[in-house]
Amino acid sequence: METVSLKLENSFLHLIEKIMKEHRYSTKTEFIREAIRDKIDDLEKKEALKRLEKAYGAGLKMHKRVITDEDLHRAREEAALELIKELGSESD
Repeated sequence: METVSLKLENSFLHLIEKIMKEHRYSTKTEFIREAIRDKIDDLEKKEALKRLEKAYGAGLKMHKRVITDEDLHRAREEAALELIKELGSESD
């Protein structure tokens, strides 16, 4: 495992420490690792949505139909369900 050094402003560090206490994180490392994992997950979800919207939009363009907000909403729902299946979770 590689060590990464990080400098933070005092006000930001105090906020992190406050949140750590509220959510029972034992170390800053544990908190920061989870925050990074969450950010990576969010970025992967956004990329999956972009790919799905692009693919869905390309299909609509082939049929010479205008993409509506409803179409994009449906595409996002389908992407979310795809991610849920991929991550092994269940939807409500």
